[in-house]
Amino acid sequence: MSDVARQWVGIDVAKATLDVQVRPTDQAWSVANDEAGIRTLLEHVRAAAPTLIVLEATGGYELAVTSALAAAGLPVVVVNPRQVRDFAKATGRLAKTDRLDAAILARFAEQVQPTARPLASEDQHELDALLTRRRQLIEMLTAERNRLGQVFVKRGTRVKKSLKAHITYLERELRIADTDLGDLVRRSPVWRERDELLQRAPGVGPVLSLTMLAELPELGTLDRKAIAALVGVAPLNRDSGTLRGKRRIYGGRAPIRAVLYMGALVATRHNPVIRAFYQRLLAAGKPKKVALTACMRKLLVILNAMVRQRASWSPALAEVTS
Repeated sequence: MSDVARQWVGIDVAKATLDVQVRPTDQAWSVANDEAGIRTLLEHVRAAAPTLIVLEATGGYELAVTSALAAAGLPVVVVNPRQVRDFAKATGRLAKTDRLDAAILARFAEQVQPTARPLASEDQHELDALLTRRRQLIEMLTAERNRLGQVFVKRGTRVKKSLKAHITYLERELRIADTDLGDLVRRSPVWRERDELLQRAPGVGPVLSLTMLAELPELGTLDRKAIAALVGVAPLNRDSGTLRGKRRIYGGRAPIRAVLYMGALVATRHNPVIRAFYQRLLAAGKPKKVALTACMRKLLVILNAMVRQRASWSPALAEVTS
C-alpha cells in the first residue's frame, strides 16, 4: 500500500468525549464517549479504511471504544500515555488540548507504527478490575490502620470506634474480592492451568499469578528481552561518549513491577535459583536494590519460559531458560 493511500487515526479519549484526527488528510471531528457516539465514530473510521488506530490508556475510559473498534475488525492499539507525551515533546508540541492530543496520536501512529497486540477479553477486563479494586482496598486498609495507631488522645474513643468499623468493613470487602478473583480464574480452564503452573515456582503467590494473568497476556509469547522490556525491568543504557552512566529501568507496566518486586523478595529466600543468583550479585559488590531488580527480571524470564513451554518449575529449567 502506498503512503498516500495509508490512513492513520488518533483518538484522544476523555470521560465525556472522543476527539479524532486522521492523517494525512487532517480530517478531525469529535463525538460523545457513549454508545451513540461510538456508533457514529465507527461509521466515520470505517470510511477512512485506516492502516492503524492509536489510543492512549486512560484508566478505563478507552475500553468501550477500543472493544468496539476491535469487534469491527479495525486495527487498533492502546499505547502508554508517557510514550506519546515524550513523542510530542520531541516534535516540539508542548501545548496540550484534546484536539491537539488527537493530532499527536495520529502522527504517532504514522511515524512510530506501534504493533497492535491482541486485546484483552471481557474476562481479562473483569480480572483486571478486580485486581485494581483489591489494590485500592489494601491501600485504604493500610491508611486506616495507620490512622488508628496515631489516635493517642484519651478522648479519641469515637474516632477509634469509627476507624475500627471502617477497617472491619474493608477487611470484609477484601475477602470478597479474593473470593471473586478465585472464582473467576476457576471458571476458565486455560487460566486455571496457567495459574497452577505459575504458582509452582517458589516466590510466586496468588497475587503475582493473578496479576500476570490480568495485566500481562503476552506472557509466554515473547522472548526474554521483549518481555523484560514490556514490564519495565530491562536495564537501559545511559552512555554518552566516554561516559558510562548507571543502567536504570524505566517505563513498562508499574502494577506488574510492584507485585513482581514482592515475589522476587520472597524468591531470594525460598527459591534456590533466585537465592543463589542474588547472593552472587551481592558478593560481586552490587547494591541490594540493583541485585533485587536483577532478580525481578530473572524471575519474570523464568515464568515466561514456563508458560511458553508449558513446563512446570524445576531448578534445571530455570537455569537453562534464564
